[in-house]
Amino acid sequence: MQTHVTTHQAEEDARNEDILIYLNGQIVPKAQAVVSVYDSGFMLGDGIWEGLRLYDGTWAFLDDHLDRLFEASKAIDLDIGMTRDALISALLETQKANGMTTDAHARLMITRGPKTRPFQHPSLSQSGPTITIIMEHSRPNMPRPIRLATVPHLRGLPMTQDPKLNSHSKLNCILACIAAEKSGADEGLMLDINGFVNTTNACNFFIVRKGEVWTSTGDYCMNGITRQKVIDLCRANDIPCFERNYSLVDTYGADEAFLTGTFGAQTPVAMIDGRQIGTGDMGPVTKKLRGLYKDLIAKECA
Repeated sequence: MQTHVTTHQAEEDARNEDILIYLNGQIVPKAQAVVSVYDSGFMLGDGIWEGLRLYDGTWAFLDDHLDRLFEASKAIDLDIGMTRDALISALLETQKANGMTTDAHARLMITRGPKTRPFQHPSLSQSGPTITIIMEHSRPNMPRPIRLATVPHLRGLPMTQDPKLNSHSKLNCILACIAAEKSGADEGLMLDINGFVNTTNACNFFIVRKGEVWTSTGDYCMNGITRQKVIDLCRANDIPCFERNYSLVDTYGADEAFLTGTFGAQTPVAMIDGRQIGTGDMGPVTKKLRGLYKDLIAKECA
């Protein structure tokens, strides 16, 4: 059995060697999709991004993703320099160039652009944003449920780096992932500043206790679109669902646990800190929510 798996684990696809990438208005081969070492994203992690999923010719929940992107751009005072419609056109143009119809994943990235000098001040980014769309053939391939380990890295306060931002600055989450893997787990379970269970380094986190679905308050985690869809599905289908504070003690005693994200949708969790969760496999509530989410995607992408 493979030592580590990730929530973004996909089948190998040779077609990804020849993908075409959108870069600042041009669609270029993978090897030519390069940016300057002076780019704000490379130099300082100064940028925002969205992950999108293609199902049967439609980018699922595209409006929700673009709402979040433009809100983030306003929050960090980054002028995207393109309208919403222009971004959609660029996405569809890239999709067409790659001949993709389903089972594709896109990463839309926008940085503040190249700097005139290698220093922090945003005024040094004077030539406008760098806009990139990486699109890959991508079918999830999860050989087993995920194993989590609680890590010392926290999702912090909004006045430090607001965890609701999908920013290029991901070092805190990367360190959490490294800590988890070094302890033998797949991903890190991160607490909030008050010690309550919050999220993982890559996904939103849910538990199920006695038929009730619990997730964090949302104050210290990414405002995940799949997270919100699961909450909405619970409420529309008479599944008790609570956004609340809860502890590791509550988590260890859960009947089920799962992660949510654009790529993996709902990923079951087998173990947390060496403790088996439920049967160690996908539980009935998780399975029901996966079915409801699949129906929602079919309706969204009809």
